[in-house]
Amino acid sequence: MSEIVYKSTLLDRDAIRRAVKRIAHEIVERNGGVDGLVVVGIRRRGVPLAERIAQYIEQIEGRAIPVGALDITLYRDDFQVVTKQPHVGKTEIKEDITDKIVILVDDVLYTGRTIRAALDELIDFGRPKRIQLAVLIDRGHREFPIKADYVGKNVPTSETELVEVHLDEIDETDEVLLAEKQP
Repeated sequence: MSEIVYKSTLLDRDAIRRAVKRIAHEIVERNGGVDGLVVVGIRRRGVPLAERIAQYIEQIEGRAIPVGALDITLYRDDFQVVTKQPHVGKTEIKEDITDKIVILVDDVLYTGRTIRAALDELIDFGRPKRIQLAVLIDRGHREFPIKADYVGKNVPTSETELVEVHLDEIDETDEVLLAEKQP
């Protein structure tokens, strides 16, 4: 059994706050405001990040925007491999996304497989005008041609390294850690 050794803190609480706030500003700027925006987080840690982005956008523009949550468990291409008894969460998208600009939010962009699954599920809810991707960390090593529109921090990693995102809403702390699997 391999051991995980923590190497460094990539983002602390303040750095996460600044990154999320910058992403919110970039979203508003790129889209010329908030008309037609819907923010959708991928469960688990993409959801609190989506909620934070939406809160900053409301502070910037003075208007609340809809926020949804997407559970991609049943859309994963490795569904059978991951676990025999997967935990399937709830997808909650109350807003019609047809002809809307959907900001899809996740914590870490790695191979692109999670995002591919999320795109498949989103299309089942309607036909968005555009889908943009926001991630807190982009660590590289893509297996699919997927690129984030908004990135909190680019972190070149090796394949043996891990990026762990901890958020207050789930983990009772805000930090992003770099770790490595030891044999």
